[in-house]
Amino acid sequence: MEKRRLGRTEHHSTVVTIGTAGLSKVTQEVADSSVELMLEHGVNHVDIAPTYGEAMERMAPWINKIRGDVFLGSKTRARTKSQAWDNIHSIMDRLGVESFDLFQLHSVGLMDDLDTVTGPGGALEALVELKEQGLTRFIGITGHGPDVPKIHLEALRRFDFDTIMFPVSASIFKNPDYKESALELLATANERDLGVQTIKMLARGGWGERERDTSTWYDPHREQPEIDKALWWVLSQPMHTAPSAGEVTLWPKVLDAAERFNPLTATQQEEVIASQQPPLPEPGLGILAAD
Repeated sequence: MEKRRLGRTEHHSTVVTIGTAGLSKVTQEVADSSVELMLEHGVNHVDIAPTYGEAMERMAPWINKIRGDVFLGSKTRARTKSQAWDNIHSIMDRLGVESFDLFQLHSVGLMDDLDTVTGPGGALEALVELKEQGLTRFIGITGHGPDVPKIHLEALRRFDFDTIMFPVSASIFKNPDYKESALELLATANERDLGVQTIKMLARGGWGERERDTSTWYDPHREQPEIDKALWWVLSQPMHTAPSAGEVTLWPKVLDAAERFNPLTATQQEEVIASQQPPLPEPGLGILAAD
């Protein structure tokens, strides 16, 4: 699988990350086989958060075995400094680690959230202290929502983050406002040599009132040809790595697509965007209704 330099972190991450959101509600047996599959394919980057159900507990038996071989990124949704420190200590206990490669402000997609975490007594102060104490090497920010590229552009004006993480998918790029601000964010991040992590690689639309048949909160692509197009489109953007979908049954198809990736031309990328027909919109990601 291709590896890309994760910006100034200098880590060469596989283009697919172990996105542990997919482990949130599975048994240890399923988690073990899923993690083994990722490692067999050479995946060397882990994304984990305390809000991912039981993912910490599922990864705990693995993390010390593989710690020297993977880039470990975690995050906190806490908004104040004291809450963030409580969260950090809890993560260390649950996961059984003493330090991180990357620690991120999680789910910052609204200006009010950004004002709080970057203001006096905000969670960012805890992450700065974490880095000063040698407990993380890098600091990042993540988020999702229709305004997140604009929010993260403002975040980069306020603090020199090492990485960003936000949604990038062909279906979301059918939204011209999102596409415009996302392209500006990608350009800014690459100019500043930031690590770029993109999420929601397989998002095609929303659920509405339909019964859900996957654990993802968005409606994902499921079939190999559609996953191929969706992932190849994402990997053809100026990004570095993408956490795997939050549904472990899709991981084998994601890995298969990643290992067969060849960059799409600009024309092919536009064709993939045009081919997206969301069954239902997903306002939480800025995915519009089909034409």
